[in-house]
Amino acid sequence: MADAGMEDAAILLMSLGEIEAAQVFKHLAPKEVQKLGETIARLKVVPRERLTRVLDKFSTETLEQHTLVADTDEYVRNVLRKALGDDKANLLIDRILQGSDVTGIEGLKWMDSGTVAELMRNEHPQIVAAILVHLDSDQAAEVMKCFTERQRHEVMVRIATLDGIQPAALKDLNEVMSSVLAGGEKMRKASLGGVKTAAEIINHLGSALETSLLDYVRESDADLAQKLMDHMFGFDDLIKVDDKGMQAVLKEVQSPSLVLALKGATPEVRDKVFRNMSSRAAEIVREDLDSRGPVRVSDVEAEQKEILKIVRRLIEGGQIVLAGSGADEFL
Repeated sequence: MADAGMEDAAILLMSLGEIEAAQVFKHLAPKEVQKLGETIARLKVVPRERLTRVLDKFSTETLEQHTLVADTDEYVRNVLRKALGDDKANLLIDRILQGSDVTGIEGLKWMDSGTVAELMRNEHPQIVAAILVHLDSDQAAEVMKCFTERQRHEVMVRIATLDGIQPAALKDLNEVMSSVLAGGEKMRKASLGGVKTAAEIINHLGSALETSLLDYVRESDADLAQKLMDHMFGFDDLIKVDDKGMQAVLKEVQSPSLVLALKGATPEVRDKVFRNMSSRAAEIVREDLDSRGPVRVSDVEAEQKEILKIVRRLIEGGQIVLAGSGADEFL
């Protein structure tokens, strides 16, 4: 079900008419187009009161916005060159604007995963890694599933160890992709590659491929494998654990350890834990949390890691199901 904000955006686009709405869609990312399209398709009837409210809200927010500079990229270039001179400015400009023109690579986001994988099947793993970090983690994972096991492993190791992309290399890569792909939305500057990016992709691969890949990484770099595991599932991700799995975890955790771990937990994680305890047990833990004084962050993190060890063991044993973790592999 679409959230209120998405429905408001859909109502606004519907009120604009086909030609104007099409111009707006040209500036959206693929997932935004899909979500808005699905929401519009579901909205058969819109109450007049809501239409009026949406239009009034849009009018108010529009009046509060003001474009200071028509072309921010050009503004940055001109200011830096005037302030630093051409030589020094040119050293910074590419870094600042890195990723501002990746229309060719962005075109991949509009293609199905099998086609993207086929386009990159014979490319060097380093090039494939540089391309995949520009995609959303779930799409990147779908592309990875189309690779051979060896290619999948080699690419993931390079994603995990990728420390940014040089502007010149990104420009060359984009030019190659632009020759065969249509352009897309301009990409905002982002930190690309690294352990976090690799872990997010692995999270979408499913348990069988995940285990194989981590075993491969562990053989060559045990420290990197541990870092990937740490990023793949953090304490805040307990909200993704199904209720039955959460109850299994809580059976193995002593109350003092749970209290200490929850001191650093988000409200959502606490609610998840309390919902899967008896009302009496939850009340006791809440009282202990309220009465517990300041604790060392290192102590909290240590207890959270111990609980996460239990979670990982139960995941590997098939006793826990995570939302969005390749659940289609479970029967």
